[in-house]
Amino acid sequence: MAFDYDLFVIGGGSGGVRAARVAAQGGAHVALAEESRYGGTCVIRGCVPKKLMVFASEFVDIVEDARAFGWDISPGSFDWPTFRGKLHAELDRLEGVYRKLLAGSGVETFDMRVRVADAHTIELSDGTRKSARHILLAMGGWPVKPGIAGEELAITSNEVFHLDHLPKRMLVVGGGYIACEFACILNGLGVEVTQYYRGAQVLRGFDDEARGLVAEEMQQKGVELHLGTNVLEMKRDEASGSVWVKSTNGDEREFDQVMFATGRAPNTRDMGLQDVGVELGRNGEVVVDAYSQSSVPSIHAIGDVTDRVNLTPVAIREGMAFVETVFNGNPTPVDHDLIPTAIFTQPEMGTIGLSEEEAREQEPVEVYCTSFKPMQQAFAGRSDRVLMKLIVSRESRKVLGCHIVAPGAGEMIQLAGIAVKMGATKEDFDRTVAVHPTMAEEIVTMKAPVRTG
Repeated sequence: MAFDYDLFVIGGGSGGVRAARVAAQGGAHVALAEESRYGGTCVIRGCVPKKLMVFASEFVDIVEDARAFGWDISPGSFDWPTFRGKLHAELDRLEGVYRKLLAGSGVETFDMRVRVADAHTIELSDGTRKSARHILLAMGGWPVKPGIAGEELAITSNEVFHLDHLPKRMLVVGGGYIACEFACILNGLGVEVTQYYRGAQVLRGFDDEARGLVAEEMQQKGVELHLGTNVLEMKRDEASGSVWVKSTNGDEREFDQVMFATGRAPNTRDMGLQDVGVELGRNGEVVVDAYSQSSVPSIHAIGDVTDRVNLTPVAIREGMAFVETVFNGNPTPVDHDLIPTAIFTQPEMGTIGLSEEEAREQEPVEVYCTSFKPMQQAFAGRSDRVLMKLIVSRESRKVLGCHIVAPGAGEMIQLAGIAVKMGATKEDFDRTVAVHPTMAEEIVTMKAPVRTG
């Protein structure tokens, strides 16, 4: 049977675009459909605009530190419309780059929604049908709200980049990395931020000691954090225009804006997937094997739509492995082991490997940890603390986990991640000469464990 394409990719995010480009560069006839903007969550409504907002929010501390170091400068006010205009211009530029990369690779693109009609057929929203030997699902994920009364009054992380003006008082609901990052960002931009999280501590799943320090520092910087607290209902106060919120702790308060960061779901609704036999999981995710193949052999899936490890670099790696497996005849399973990651709270948190709690359940370990005031902030008179932590196997001496809470932790964990991925031992770290004076030198100078178990 002759097909219109060798590969049809659904989704123009980082994973889908990379897979389409690489397959096309290898000689495959490739098409890609995207119903929204090219670049996906990361470029348009996630990592990139968020990181630019992180940069913007950190200048308050920089100005205060500069004064402490002798600079005769005064803090000004933040101009949200000016920043937002530059932000959107940058996102437009990046979307243009993605489009040019696809066109330059010979990928045919369709700016419309599509559905899967059968194992080898795509139906475009204009009714046109296209056939493909292989279909790659890369539709990503989307924020979901918790299903409470008045939730339509709240925004999600998608809309926060498009606010006409910054609110004076804002409630952030959630305790994951998205909620914590935006609580810190908005607080740094001058918004009075309150954060509700139903759990006992934010950043569930990360190392307890590290996330505890992040929570403490967030509160020190002005975020009003309420743990064990959730929203019961919300209403619009017609007189003031604010949002009235009733919470499980008995509080009834008004906010100018409420943002839910309470989870994301894979974009699989109304795609026709189950009709053609593609198995979906409880959260709507496409169930795939180690080679990203779904229950239908001609249909693969990568990225957040599979709900495995929802990170942009992981989606790109999955896309590359898919091309190697399907088009290059080199079966390549996806490696999800020891992935370094960063949470851009203030302070940042960088992590790779097992938390102390996970490691203790697995085997006997030694814990090396230090917390201190870094030189720059201490000199400026701030009380900020940082954390450096290694989890080490008592038997193999391998570093099982590395956790850093500090300014620039994302940059540090990228490099520490290489050593951990290579299987470095504590003695390998010890043999590395410290770079002085730096915060990161503590990673190689901790000699005695603070805990064993």
